[in-house]
Amino acid sequence: MPAPMTTTLAEVGKSLTLVPLSVVVMRSRESVTRSEPETLLLDAMIYHRCIMQMVRHVRVSGNPRFDNASIGIHGGAVATAMTELSLSEQAYGQLRRMIVRLDFAPGDVLREEALQETLGMSRTPIREALQRLAREHFVTVIPRRGMFVSGIDVSELSMLFETRSVLEPYAARLAAARGTDEHWASMAAALDAAGTAVGNLDLMEIDRRGHEIMWEAAGNRFLVDTLDMLYAQSDRLWHLYLADVADMQHAVDEHAELMDVLRAGDGERAGDLMEEHIRAFDAEIRTAVTERLASPLAG
Repeated sequence: MPAPMTTTLAEVGKSLTLVPLSVVVMRSRESVTRSEPETLLLDAMIYHRCIMQMVRHVRVSGNPRFDNASIGIHGGAVATAMTELSLSEQAYGQLRRMIVRLDFAPGDVLREEALQETLGMSRTPIREALQRLAREHFVTVIPRRGMFVSGIDVSELSMLFETRSVLEPYAARLAAARGTDEHWASMAAALDAAGTAVGNLDLMEIDRRGHEIMWEAAGNRFLVDTLDMLYAQSDRLWHLYLADVADMQHAVDEHAELMDVLRAGDGERAGDLMEEHIRAFDAEIRTAVTERLASPLAG
């Protein structure tokens, strides 16, 4: 009978500060002796969590580079699979960020060859990223013509915000029940950065960080994936209509009030505050769109 496998789980993602690693149930720098089936199952779970940490880091920072030593991934074929997947995730994160920030404007053509040069990646991860972006409605595929950055249909604003106004408050209620002191310490640190923020872009990043920590505290990965995509679509609208005119300080202030309620475990009040937060953003977008459409230069 072969001896049980021994796997060392090194500390993962020291540079990834979006979520404390203790929250993702990582036993760092601990030798664990397990049978082979147990090892494979636990490793798969751990590597999935590592990947999700890296994905969120890329989405928020736009930085695809990681320190392999600090990530501390070990495990042969599983680590190789994670590396290959992370290339696709890196491509996805960078392309989505460029679309959200309007580096690629609605209607722009996305050519794989040009993207390979821009991102310094091969065709496969870029193609996988584009397919995913198409599923999430950031990219439109027209047969025999190519891929284009999707337009922003004003008629769909109501669907976007009615969905967020249901799911975000639900996430807030879950976060109030499931969040830890580490979550709220991370949120406090993120909000403290508002004191050194330079302009709306920095404040928007703080707003996103506040949402992300709340999603993580909710402990529902299906919610996280859905809300992340919806937030990115909202972020894109903000860059299109509000980046030069809106004052995001009020949104950050709303997160500070929400954090206190989350820390106190008041789920109902947390849900109410988050709904107000989403509706205030919706109202701003609608006003900006109406003014844009009414402008003599519109159309």
